[in-house]
Amino acid sequence: MPDFTLPRFDDALLAQAVALLRAGELVAFPTETVYGLGADAANPLAAAKVFAAKERPADHPLIVHLAEKEALARWAQDIPPIAWKLAQAFWPGPLTLILKKQDWVPATITGGQDTVGLRIPAHPLALQLIRAFAALPGSRGGIAAPSANRFGRISPTTAAHVRAELGEQVGLILDGGACPLGIESTILDISRFATHGAEILRPGGLDAPTLAEVLGILPAARSRKSIAAAPRVSGSLASHYAPTTPLRLLETTALPDFLAREIAAGHRCGALALHPQPNAQLCRVLPADPAQYARLLYASLRELDNAALDWIVVETPPVGFTWNAIHDRLRRAAA
Repeated sequence: MPDFTLPRFDDALLAQAVALLRAGELVAFPTETVYGLGADAANPLAAAKVFAAKERPADHPLIVHLAEKEALARWAQDIPPIAWKLAQAFWPGPLTLILKKQDWVPATITGGQDTVGLRIPAHPLALQLIRAFAALPGSRGGIAAPSANRFGRISPTTAAHVRAELGEQVGLILDGGACPLGIESTILDISRFATHGAEILRPGGLDAPTLAEVLGILPAARSRKSIAAAPRVSGSLASHYAPTTPLRLLETTALPDFLAREIAAGHRCGALALHPQPNAQLCRVLPADPAQYARLLYASLRELDNAALDWIVVETPPVGFTWNAIHDRLRRAAA
């Protein structure tokens, strides 16, 4: 779990956030991954406001955030034993489990599917909020919270990002500082575990070898063959996590020539790289450590996207399990 050093959360602000959620309004809040746009997951009208604010397609399901592992059975059915082992090992944390939903779970949340995505976030402010909301009489205890940005755009990792993108469409934005992981949760499908095993539908904050410590085998990666049969999940479209500025993903050796050619043609170019790029009008050098790179990725892309550039050029990062989620985000940002 990330190391959080945060001031005590204001109780009055927490109470206001809970009241807004109960009234069917939207509240943005920090998780250890990115900021989420929260709504009562048991209230279809509240969930519809999430789709409207994000301009999100109705068939794109939302992830439900829970306060405790025991709530898993309230939202899911036919739960395989491995789900409880995974929850015990990795919750709170950046793991979303896809399971068969309980019959009562609104179709608005699941995109009309018979599965639901569930996780417990590790951020202490998120946990305070969800626990307080779950304690309300009659509450089902789940907060639907996709990333608090326009659909398909760069996920927010600070409250300022949320404010700039969604502004007054959100009833309240809870500021918990910069998200320490900076990249979304891993989505693991175990809804068909008896027949298909475990399949990673979106790489994220937990890599495959770490999951294998509990699964006993490396989970399958999403493949072209499995896409039609697998549930739809967040962040699975070809183009996602994208800036408005065109983005090119280039190998280290090709990057300087591309920059020189485009700048000679009068184009303004920014670079996101592991090495300095003196030809670029604006260059952000990120660490060669995948955890640090992920933490800075979205904020760096936003900075470049706001710099009136013609191109954002990204140096292709190293390969390996710990870099898979970063490669996934960059490929979709460039699509």
